[in-house]
Amino acid sequence: MSQTLNRRNFLGLTASAGAGLGIAGLSVPSLAFGRPAEGKRIGIIGLDTSHSIAFTKELNSPSAGADWSGYKVVAAYPKGSNDIESSVKRIAGYTEDVKKMGVEIVGSIDELLGRVDAVLLETNDGRLHREQVEKVFRAGKRVFIDKPIAASLSDVVAIFDASRKYKTPTFSASSLRYIKGIEGLDKSQVVGADTYSPAVLEKTHPDLFWYGIHGVETLFTVMGRGCKSVVRVNTPDTDIVVGTWEDGRVGTFRGTRTGRHEYGGTAYTKNGNVVLGPYGGYNPLLKEIIRFFETGNVPVSPEETLEIFTFMEAADESKRRGGTAVQLAEVLAKAKKA
Repeated sequence: MSQTLNRRNFLGLTASAGAGLGIAGLSVPSLAFGRPAEGKRIGIIGLDTSHSIAFTKELNSPSAGADWSGYKVVAAYPKGSNDIESSVKRIAGYTEDVKKMGVEIVGSIDELLGRVDAVLLETNDGRLHREQVEKVFRAGKRVFIDKPIAASLSDVVAIFDASRKYKTPTFSASSLRYIKGIEGLDKSQVVGADTYSPAVLEKTHPDLFWYGIHGVETLFTVMGRGCKSVVRVNTPDTDIVVGTWEDGRVGTFRGTRTGRHEYGGTAYTKNGNVVLGPYGGYNPLLKEIIRFFETGNVPVSPEETLEIFTFMEAADESKRRGGTAVQLAEVLAKAKKA
């Protein structure tokens, strides 16, 4: 065999190494990370969050195990918030990080969708999610939407309506849904719960949507659906939201903005109290995402996610009303009319 490659052979080999150059000047993915089988190519929208890096490191690791079923991140569209400073400043560095892990950078969502089978919508800015995810739905790709699923309750409603319209499943979840202590908990025995997490604010998002979502999701993971009303106590440093469930149970969320930021809580059960925490990392959530990509079965129902965000919007409404009780049904009805 000739030791010299002619042009045709060279082009054939480089084509097999990746789908193309994407943005001019960027190299194709490295073969060192392997090529996933057809149906297992993941694309990322948004390189403005550390979640994009964490997921790619696990999936594209040369030693990736059976938990990931052969799925790999092969392409990414870096945008991305346009005006949230903490997000925008990450994009350039995170773009370089994922390129080193064999990920091709592309110039648009449409270009991304032509290269992948499933999508991680990681854009940190929930205001962009509705427009971004509708493109994915139209393409028929299964998509995980990272927190917050949207920056308004009306957009949450619209996203799930679009998912049904295009018959394309989706789900959203915080990794705090899988905090230590949850696994093995008999939720039928839960009589109440208290949870806590940081609740730092971002002016472009409703108060709890941006970061309080973590502790609120833990609360709903323990308590389940059925919250009827909420009351919120608010100070510059702390939020406490008390929810009353239809069956009379009470669950509370404490969000902090000073001191040491930690995640945890207590589940009160008929058989004793269960400590929730510490945080167990991203991998339990990533396992559920991969299982969803494989089966199309969502681990968190649209109804539960919708109730979580209605809870947080009702908490904002309680704040606006000076801490009076607000019915979730009232808030959701208003969002559906918007």
